[in-house]
Amino acid sequence: MVATVLILVAFAALIVLRGVTLARARGSVPCRLRVGDRGWQSGVARYADGELHWIPLLGVRLRPRHAIARRGLVVSARREIDGGLFAVDCGGTTRGISLAMSADALTGFLAWLESAPPSAYLDVA
Repeated sequence: MVATVLILVAFAALIVLRGVTLARARGSVPCRLRVGDRGWQSGVARYADGELHWIPLLGVRLRPRHAIARRGLVVSARREIDGGLFAVDCGGTTRGISLAMSADALTGFLAWLESAPPSAYLDVA
């Protein structure tokens, strides 16, 4: 019984340590994600090779659960939600996904979205 409790405590500590490590990693911003009509999930967003990778804060996997490509991404007007966060709905190639982040993180996200070079969207055979 004691061994089981110790294993569960160690597992919970590893999950919390993973979340703290993800949140403090360079180039990561706290970001909430909502798919469809589900509730908001807390996580961390990272920019990588023309994609925004979203990794849930609590979980076991180290790989991103969602990879949102910059190409073809359309963002609607922002709206303020609870806690001083701003939410945007994503359209285009990724429909039904909403992101919520702080005002500073949202400014960085919109700058990243607009900063793609013009040649990035050309399909060259």
